[in-house]
Amino acid sequence: MSKKIDIKKIVTLGDLKKSGYKPKSIKDEVRDNLIASIQNKENAFEGILGYEDTVIPDVERALLSRHNILFLGLRGQAKTRMARQMVDLLDEYTPTIAGSEVNDDPLQPLSRFAVDLIAEHGDETPIHWVHKSARYGEKLATPDVSVSDLIGDIDPIKAANLKLSFADEKVIHYGIIPRSNRCIFVINELPDLQARIQVSLFNILQEGDIQIRGFKLRMPLDILFVFTANPEDYTNRGSIVTPLKDRIESQILTHYPKTIETSLAITEQEANILPAQKDKVEVSDLIKRLIEQVSFEARTNEFVDKKSGVSARLTIAAYEAAVSSAERRAIIHGQSNTQVWISDLSGIIPAITGKIELVYEGEQEGPYEVALNLLNKSIRTIFVTYFPNPDDVKKRKAPKKSANAPEQKQPENPYAAIAKWFDSGNHLDLFLDMKDEDKMIELYKVDGLFGIVKKHFPQAGEKQAALLMEFVLHGLSSYSIISKKMIDGKIEFNDMMGSMINLGDMGMDDDAFNDYA
Repeated sequence: MSKKIDIKKIVTLGDLKKSGYKPKSIKDEVRDNLIASIQNKENAFEGILGYEDTVIPDVERALLSRHNILFLGLRGQAKTRMARQMVDLLDEYTPTIAGSEVNDDPLQPLSRFAVDLIAEHGDETPIHWVHKSARYGEKLATPDVSVSDLIGDIDPIKAANLKLSFADEKVIHYGIIPRSNRCIFVINELPDLQARIQVSLFNILQEGDIQIRGFKLRMPLDILFVFTANPEDYTNRGSIVTPLKDRIESQILTHYPKTIETSLAITEQEANILPAQKDKVEVSDLIKRLIEQVSFEARTNEFVDKKSGVSARLTIAAYEAAVSSAERRAIIHGQSNTQVWISDLSGIIPAITGKIELVYEGEQEGPYEVALNLLNKSIRTIFVTYFPNPDDVKKRKAPKKSANAPEQKQPENPYAAIAKWFDSGNHLDLFLDMKDEDKMIELYKVDGLFGIVKKHFPQAGEKQAALLMEFVLHGLSSYSIISKKMIDGKIEFNDMMGSMINLGDMGMDDDAFNDYA
């Protein structure tokens, strides 16, 4: 509204006229409030992370242009969330004719009901004030959506009750779009809407007309339309008909987080962790980064369907599952607090398998194996940001000897003591439900494991050091320095040669061994 109005004192049309209220279209309303927001250095899309320099500026330009918007992007890219937050750009309250189904503006009535009511009561026509939270409509496009659902139809029950003929405009039952007049209206997954239903939106977007059965209506609806679509839908289920797409003025492409820091912030913001869980379970930055890396690995993995996308909901669900996995272990052992270990990440497998679509090769491999593969690749990727790259150690060559030069010392292999301990016939079993103290005792048995952690992280506390020791084992297995096998509720670490012999005894061929390693 152009100026501050005391809505409690305005209850009739006459009161509204005296207040100086002037009608304004919803697009002008959003535009004016967005301009004020930008001038005040306010973020109109609070909590939308990673879009600050890409999607949000595009949306602001579209709203300043008073455009209808199509968000085009893969699942889990905050398309609907952005649309819902546009409500914050509306005026706090808006006047309507009391009892109107289509939110008639008192000074610019559209419906027969509002016109007749004003003709009967004049300035005494009652006014109702609608809060901005009620000025939002949303519809998920499904194949069973009809024109009646969206636009309207004749209501024979209303006609019978009012004793009116079907030719009377009062027997019309308005659909969800007319009822969203002067609102933001969102249609999610637009390509899933049948083509003949999409055609019914043509006139509404262009001229504001609606057509219901044989009625000749001219209702210039005042709606800010926002549509969402997934590019996958264009090939798998349907498409946006060209004339409709042409009438949507701005098409904005969304995307996944471009950095792991942005992804971390999204998960931290969205994960539903109870206060009791936060008090009981500590989650290190290492664990958080490993979980986020899973989604980055999945988006480039050959077994995962890239056209389907990997939603940010994967890491949110995985984070919640990791915390619950640690919490369950603490409850079993009666511990008041614990931390998420690397082994607890086995508990996020169900969260991964439920959030990825596999290509044919991935289906052959199996969802569980693909999820394990993604987790191992995440460990491999993150490992080199904490410790020396094992591949670099493998590639080191002994320095060339020269008759005149002093003998040069072979570069030290930081993982030699660990590999030697396993090569000597030792193995390590870490049970998934093992007490923290028992796990730490087992980790300290491995020669050289604490030494490498202390060398690179001298300030690490006891539990942090133990977590990093476990991480080193998982990292070395991902680089085939030692072997790792998950079986019967435990993770077994062994030397590579011993594992090869065992696999050979089991009759496993070379290709199968390479897949295992």
